Amino acid sequence: MLEELRIRDLGVITDATLPLGPGLSVVTGETGAGKTMVVTAVGLLLGARSDAGAVRSGAKSASAEAIVKLDSGHAAVARAREAGADIEEFDGAAELLIARSVGADGRSRAYLGGRVAPVGVLAEVGETLVVVHGQSEQIRLKSPVAQRGALDKFAGEGLARTLAAYQELHVHWKAILAELDSLRSAARERLREAESLEVALAEIDAVDPQPGEDEVLKAEAVKLANVEELRIAATTAHQALIAEDFGDGSDATALVDAAKRTLEHVAEHDEELGSAAARLAEVGFLLNDIATELASYQASLDTEGPERLAEIEDRRAALAKLVRKYAPSIDEVLVWAEEARARFEELQDDSTRIEALDADVTRTEAELRKQAAALSKIRKKAAKDLSARVSAELKALAMADATLVINVDPGEQLGPFGADDISFLLQPHSGAPARPLGKGASGGELSRVMLAIEVVLAAVDPVPTFVFDEVDAGVGGRAAVEIGRRLAMLARHVQVLVVTHLPQVAAFADQHIRVTKTSVRGADGATATGFTSSDVQLLDADERVRELARMLAGQEDSESAQAHAQELLDDARLLPQQA
Repeated sequence: MLEELRIRDLGVITDATLPLGPGLSVVTGETGAGKTMVVTAVGLLLGARSDAGAVRSGAKSASAEAIVKLDSGHAAVARAREAGADIEEFDGAAELLIARSVGADGRSRAYLGGRVAPVGVLAEVGETLVVVHGQSEQIRLKSPVAQRGALDKFAGEGLARTLAAYQELHVHWKAILAELDSLRSAARERLREAESLEVALAEIDAVDPQPGEDEVLKAEAVKLANVEELRIAATTAHQALIAEDFGDGSDATALVDAAKRTLEHVAEHDEELGSAAARLAEVGFLLNDIATELASYQASLDTEGPERLAEIEDRRAALAKLVRKYAPSIDEVLVWAEEARARFEELQDDSTRIEALDADVTRTEAELRKQAAALSKIRKKAAKDLSARVSAELKALAMADATLVINVDPGEQLGPFGADDISFLLQPHSGAPARPLGKGASGGELSRVMLAIEVVLAAVDPVPTFVFDEVDAGVGGRAAVEIGRRLAMLARHVQVLVVTHLPQVAAFADQHIRVTKTSVRGADGATATGFTSSDVQLLDADERVRELARMLAGQEDSESAQAHAQELLDDARLLPQQA
């Protein structure tokens, strides 16, 4: 709720602070005192268009500030945090500061939680906090979307459950429609993709590459390209180890063997030389193994001639072609081929998938229409009940012949909330055509219509704060008392702020705020050379009696007027406030 509203240099108000509380707060004062500036200030905080003409004459700018107290989980708190607002929290409650300034040059700035914010964000936050019903515009329930939302909340849990099931099915239906549309619209492209993949896979399958084959063949090609040099090196090394063609004993194995035998002859005399002889024996075995391997290597070189090298180069060329086309290496070509094969199979299955989706669409749409019909049935019943209740309220608000007409017209389009077109219409009297809210009714009448609707909806579709301006225009007597009583009824669920000129309405207030005007004249005594300002005051019990007496008879000091005022206050406390 709004805890405090401060207005500076707006209209005739220089600097005023309205201390607000729960329940019903009324703002009264003489004509021209600046009462409507309260509504103007709230409108600015809700993101309304700024008007430089509202800035007080001689001032550089006008501003409005509000302190709002909310539950920490309120949607406005979350949206304000998204905008970077600083929010104070304590005991599950949050305190948010909203501000707006308008310069004399027409420039406007908005602030949320002490941070500069776009006016649009202010409007988003404000629409969840305050509803204004004024002479010029009715913000709430103006759009078909808002009207549908209000009716659905009034319909209760039965509709909520049916709507939840419908929306879950609607999401599935939209998803399969999107997939089906994608398959059909992209059929030609998918066919071309399938043909391209088929050619590529055929080419890869024809070569039949093996993992790591390109690296293996590269190593073998390098070997065969240098076969003669390798053969000479192997032969030279083999002869150095075992010179089988020469009997002079100068090869490595013979020399090692000679050294071993020489040491073995004296090993019994010295363990150290015996150990050296054993190690030379191991060296001899190792040299024989290497010589055997070199002999085998030479034999293999004799079998791998130019024909094998040509065969390898042909194979490497085929693999290189695949690498150029599909991936940086043969291993990655194989990965690409595996993925391409899966995609090709998916594309081949399009026709089957389209048939299945067609069947699913038909089945789901039939079920959706069945559920949409169930929604329509619940809404029509709720619309009849809501219409009757609001129309009964209108009769007590000096609109005895007026009727709220709620149309629920089933349409062909299946939207996220069903197929219904919902509209709230006002029929001013029997035989007159019903027209959309806001057309064909005066500002005061429209405010009363909205009051009647809000009273009925208050328990199921509450907004923290309601502001009414001129809701009592054109009425008096018993009708004025009924307006006050219904405002008090609404204030049992939400905070209500009312600008009024009727004492019968003001008598129901929990807080009574008076706006007074002061004129300062120039040296020549003419008002034109001076200025006019307004002050705002929260009235105590005695001051309320005097203000109501002024509103009744224009004589706040009159004992009879004060007695009548006290009677109004007493009656307001005693009047039943059942819904």
